[in-house]
Amino acid sequence: MKYMARGWESKSVEEQQNTPNDQAPTADATEEKERQERVRCANVRKVQALKLNLARIREQMERSSNPKYTEMLSAEMKALESELAKLG
Repeated sequence: MKYMARGWESKSVEEQQNTPNDQAPTADATEEKERQERVRCANVRKVQALKLNLARIREQMERSSNPKYTEMLSAEMKALESELAKLG
């Protein structure tokens, strides 16, 4: 077989040219999903850190005998609760 029909060759070239275009949206969609997952994980970590800080402040408030210190902890607790409410 020395010769190949022209139609066969042009179809192969056309297929090669279309292949990267077909894969591009998939790659973009995958990157977007990965980005969304990273953002979601970061938010989960922030919420966990806020809850941990709130628990620490509550414990310190229970142990505190200084009214000024308790007042400061109360203000800090309100700020953390506000931030927690923003995150969900």
